[in-house]
Amino acid sequence: MSQILDEETTYLTLFKTLHQHPERSLHEHETTNLIKKRLQDLSISLRESHLETGVFADISGDPDGPAIGLRADIDALPIFEQTDLPYKSQNDGVMHACGHDFHTTALLWAADLLKQNQPKLPGTVRLIFQPAEEAGHGGLKVVNDGQLKGLRAVIGVHNKPDLPVGTIGIKSGPLMAACDKFKVTFHGVGGHAAIPERTRDAIVAASSFIQTVQSIVSRNITPKHEAVVSVTSIHGGDVWNVLPEAVELLGTVRTFYDEDRVLIIDRFEAIAAGLQHAYNVQVQVEWGQGTPSVFNNETIAKIIYDANKAETNVVTPDLSVAGDDFSCFQREVPGVFAFIGSNGPEDWHHPAFRVDPAGIQTAATFYYRSAIAVLQALKDEERPEPSLPDER
Repeated sequence: MSQILDEETTYLTLFKTLHQHPERSLHEHETTNLIKKRLQDLSISLRESHLETGVFADISGDPDGPAIGLRADIDALPIFEQTDLPYKSQNDGVMHACGHDFHTTALLWAADLLKQNQPKLPGTVRLIFQPAEEAGHGGLKVVNDGQLKGLRAVIGVHNKPDLPVGTIGIKSGPLMAACDKFKVTFHGVGGHAAIPERTRDAIVAASSFIQTVQSIVSRNITPKHEAVVSVTSIHGGDVWNVLPEAVELLGTVRTFYDEDRVLIIDRFEAIAAGLQHAYNVQVQVEWGQGTPSVFNNETIAKIIYDANKAETNVVTPDLSVAGDDFSCFQREVPGVFAFIGSNGPEDWHHPAFRVDPAGIQTAATFYYRSAIAVLQALKDEERPEPSLPDER
């Protein structure tokens, strides 16, 4: 019992330190150094990396066993913290408003538990402390750095403010959305508002586009799949009596299935081409494709569910239209992303966001139990079938 209390005190202190010193994507230098020091104190072997931030390490038990990864993100957001926490951010304009300090602390605690039981591990656990999740490309950097090579599975977590502490959300299939952004520009011919016949009205064309794209989801995507198309910004014109030459629209698309993502992009292009002809304007569509959807492997999800259901409250979580670049890992190896209850008063990216630190232990033990269970299942899968006796 005293060891558990000592661990809890150690990692609660570590969590508060991380929260006080948040760093933005690709600038997580102090965070990286803190993680390295903790792992070195635990005598855990660090892996080489070409990335300037982020930490990678291996804990190996059975040298002939499989290898899996455990991932936590480490970066913060450019937000001014508006909480009354005694350990609130000391870096003005930067805040752990998504709980990556929660995830980092949980994985360090899990590393401690795994190290304590290293001789019993059925294989190797790779610790992946990923930079730049909020920038949307840190996961791909980790993949390109070779940190997923040799892994048979990967497991990640995200705190969930609307779940109580002690609750874990696990499901197979889609969990978090693919997040894409778009810019559509309508180029017409401007002129006097009282003489519209001498213009090519970009405003009317843009208005028609806004209405028409709302039919993409309702008339093209099955109601069994969730998807969102939102136009979030309109800019065109500066004065009341002049029709502008151009109108610009910005917005986002959220999908959970790759085929829906492709279909929406195709429909955008088709609608733009039709309006271009109908209104005699030029329409330019530009896409900023973000991360794909987080889509959990069914086999690994069941192993993890079975490993945790007796020890804690496991639920089937609702889909989240937010995104996470853990999905980049899942395009390389089978993976499962789980939600950990953090009982927060505000949702992610809010200046008053906070987590209940009591949930960190739930996340740490989830990492630990899940790693052991998946390693053992993969090892058993590799074991040859016993041969039948020769009865001749």
